Amino acid sequence: MKPITILLADDHTIVREGLRKMLELDHDLDVVGEAQDGREAVQLAIDLRPDVILMDIAMPRLNGLEATRQILKALPQTKIIILTAHSDDAYLTSASECGAAGFLLKQNSSMEICRAIRNVKNGGVSASPQVASRLRRLNQKSSGNSSAAGRKVNLLTSREIEVLQLIAEGSANKQTAEELSISIKTVEKHRARLMAKLGIHDTAGLTRHAIAAGIIESGVQVTIL
Repeated sequence: MKPITILLADDHTIVREGLRKMLELDHDLDVVGEAQDGREAVQLAIDLRPDVILMDIAMPRLNGLEATRQILKALPQTKIIILTAHSDDAYLTSASECGAAGFLLKQNSSMEICRAIRNVKNGGVSASPQVASRLRRLNQKSSGNSSAAGRKVNLLTSREIEVLQLIAEGSANKQTAEELSISIKTVEKHRARLMAKLGIHDTAGLTRHAIAAGIIESGVQVTIL
């Protein structure tokens, strides 16, 4: 029987190493690659075409939710499980909208993670019991700050979300341009469109919005320009 191929995406080396050792104890699971940020996850997914990706949310350069959107657009057959330590409503709402096939917490046992991998590979959907109940509640709730922020983010293009994350992480226009291989003038245009679409007029506001929408975690160290 062909093993299920898996890509690990997490910015903490010790987490990836632990997951690899845990998963490879099962002979039907094969870890074929590791990514330390969302941008690398997208590229490795396209190169390796794994069956399942275990994706962290809060990663530098490109968060796991936007990486999930980009991967599923390019590889719709790939199954992605969000595996994170964060279960804030903003993250849960965004995860339910990005196309992920599962949402697990890092507190879940190895048995639960392996079961979820096999389940999504066979077309199922997996979520921790505590996450599933909260997702049902959030789906029934049509208002709230985090939901409103998430809806506004849905108006943005993938490139605009990338720019928003880099701005929120404290990157200056020159750094953002170098990271995305675009001109500073193009970054400035994206920044202006972001502010117009979101109705926000300063960097601090963009950063607060990125946190509310689950693009970056609330504890991230940022520099307000």
